[in-house]
Amino acid sequence: MVGKAMNGYGESGFRRAGRLDGIELSEIVQISERAAQLRAGGADIVALSTGEPDFPTPAHVIEAAHRAALAGQSRYPATAGTPALRAAIASDAGVEPANVIVSTGAKQVLAGAFLATLDPGDEVITTAPFWTSYADMVRLAGGVPVVLDCPGDQGFKLTPAQLEAAITPRTRWLLLNTPSNPTGAIYSQAELQALGAVLERQPHVWVISDEIYQHLAYVPFTPFVRAVPELADRTLIVNGVSKAYSMTGWRIGWGIGPAPLIKAMVAVQGQITSGACSIAQAAALAALTGPQDLLAERRAEMRSRRDLVVAGLNAAGLDCALPDGAFYVFPKTPAQMPVDHEFCHYLLDNAGVALVPGRAFGMPGHLRLSFAYARQSLEEGLARIARATAAL
Repeated sequence: MVGKAMNGYGESGFRRAGRLDGIELSEIVQISERAAQLRAGGADIVALSTGEPDFPTPAHVIEAAHRAALAGQSRYPATAGTPALRAAIASDAGVEPANVIVSTGAKQVLAGAFLATLDPGDEVITTAPFWTSYADMVRLAGGVPVVLDCPGDQGFKLTPAQLEAAITPRTRWLLLNTPSNPTGAIYSQAELQALGAVLERQPHVWVISDEIYQHLAYVPFTPFVRAVPELADRTLIVNGVSKAYSMTGWRIGWGIGPAPLIKAMVAVQGQITSGACSIAQAAALAALTGPQDLLAERRAEMRSRRDLVVAGLNAAGLDCALPDGAFYVFPKTPAQMPVDHEFCHYLLDNAGVALVPGRAFGMPGHLRLSFAYARQSLEEGLARIARATAAL
């Protein structure tokens, strides 16, 4: 009664939709929020849990957004994206603007694709470890996620035999992520072609290739449609400016795919958000068409951080492979405390370090550490992890 009197809301009238069964805030967000609460309470916390580059948004991008605002580019934009930005994306990909949709982040591109194409019971094949939102977005759209375990001894990557065995008449999509979150794994051109050979025999299966970390590859990177051009007419490429250009808060992502698919996704987007922020689109246009040398510079810095982190974790007794891309490592938990979420709680409570347990990505027994943080934070976090692990 006290709670009801204080806020004016009872609980008896609320009914949660069945589509939300099993869907909550991601464990990444939960851990990040707990770390923030501890820090606000005076605790000394090193948070290495989120995938957000510490680099600033490039100055010329911010200036372009300012000019756009001053010029009055603050009206409703076209639902599919501003003509200028769609044209720039299309030109870079070698397609027509009709093959491009601009959305409020790459996340909305994925959600829009599933809402536009999945009927109840349709299946989406993806791999574990996976980015935490993939399976939940499929479920929200009425689909069924089919998750295939791809452990470290196979490079955290899907094999053609696994794919072939998993395809059923209800399979609608294969969802790939290269470079991967959380492992940094990159599919080589030959590996993509081998998967493509399976899909050529299954014309009812389409492909989503999430390539948001494309510009953070430390080995040669091949986009899916370049490796398997014969499947371009049933492939959706997902990308954006968040990671490469340090524009996470600007919320601009895009999809590149067959025009009928894009048209269906535009119809979905029109009923949810309409067009993405007009000022942010002007900023994204400047990012794509402006100086690109910062990409190599930032990639080199991330590579250096990667090497620092991998060496430090292995020295601390956490078996950690060298990732090919992105800005995450996915080490195994220590033998002294193999349950991943218990070890993460131990680190946060006893060492003041926030990491994400592997169970959040569909593969318990691992941890995700993001090295998209300043070197000082990484060094301090590694030192604390080493001390805490030695104390087990």
